[in-house]
Amino acid sequence: MGYVTAEAPTRTELSTCVQCGLCLPHCPTFRLTGMETASPRGRLMAMSAVLEGVAEVDDVFAEIIDFCLGCRACEAVCPGLTPYGRLLEGARAEIAVQHPTRARRLRRWLLGRALGNRTAVAAATAVAAVAQRTGVGRILPGPIRRSFAGLRRLEGRERWVGRRAEPVGEVRGTVALLAGCVMEPWFPQVHEATVGLLRRAGYRVVVPRRQTCCGALAAHDGHAADAHRMARRNVVAFAGADLVVADAAGCSAHLKEYGHWAGEAGAGLAERVRDVTELVAELIEGDLLPRLALPRGPVAVQDPCHLRHAQRIIEAPRTILRAAGYEPVEIDVDAMCCGAAGTYAILRPDTSLELGERKADQIRTSGSTIVASANPGCEMQLRSLLGPAYRVAHPVELYWEALVESTGRIRSEVGG
Repeated sequence: MGYVTAEAPTRTELSTCVQCGLCLPHCPTFRLTGMETASPRGRLMAMSAVLEGVAEVDDVFAEIIDFCLGCRACEAVCPGLTPYGRLLEGARAEIAVQHPTRARRLRRWLLGRALGNRTAVAAATAVAAVAQRTGVGRILPGPIRRSFAGLRRLEGRERWVGRRAEPVGEVRGTVALLAGCVMEPWFPQVHEATVGLLRRAGYRVVVPRRQTCCGALAAHDGHAADAHRMARRNVVAFAGADLVVADAAGCSAHLKEYGHWAGEAGAGLAERVRDVTELVAELIEGDLLPRLALPRGPVAVQDPCHLRHAQRIIEAPRTILRAAGYEPVEIDVDAMCCGAAGTYAILRPDTSLELGERKADQIRTSGSTIVASANPGCEMQLRSLLGPAYRVAHPVELYWEALVESTGRIRSEVGG
């Protein structure tokens, strides 16, 4: 039957893989299993087999493709510049159309519809908050319970959607902030830090009400129509802003690929997108945000895959942490995936847990009880495995807290 959707892997894209094998040692699932079908090269060969009519989009193909974490570590080392992330999403779009299952239909409703509905997310958040306070979360099924344990305490912080915040001092420009499907209700401290830092650097921050989920999770799971719809809506919502900022690495990586999801208008938005670590580091380097002198000790740095591999942003989080007075501690020179990978932690709990424990062990031996991670899924994964003795937080959150504390100390010292 071959491929039937517009998202399908193309012969031109697949031909960029020269089967050199340089990706193999960088692939988490290959390193766990040693199986060719669990490697980027093996998956690309499976995609080519379907394209040539040698194989079908069936259970075997779905298993090969779905075992992938989508970490894109292979892209960073590929000499042929194979667009593996796009090919993976295209293959999953084919599976969703040609080989739908009840579970995949349920995930489409959740990832393509519910996450884009603020009312639905707010209701789910309220239920989760009650479960946290009453301890009901302990009776959830294992994989869901582990993800639930990684949630921060849900306390109903200040909401930003529909608001604007004026800068401190002269206006440098206008930044539109992606509120995200879960960042605002589950990680409001990160939004507060983002808005506070951008205001201090002279930016007006707007959080458009008409925006929706970025569409990354829908795209990663093969629900292409929903990903296109969300992208088109966000292009309209973010029109007119000088920059568009996301403070979740998975979201910023997806926004930068809106040229695929929303055409020419999407490409125009993608050019204005910055991950918050990227922008804040630039502001620090340009002396628009201060470097703090007070030493704060070591912090273990966990590189989210969609920050390091998809966006090639490595130094920015470390610049921010040093500016806050922390000493970044490297825990994994290969920057292997922590196993969270969106819904992977629930769909593939055993593999996710094995990768997560490896990352947690690296942190335990680092000498630091503070961990910096710039993506919510990674943060939840690490918090659930490390327990309350460790703090996991976004780099800009750690920097903002240090800045507020330093400013308060200075005012106190001068009698302010």
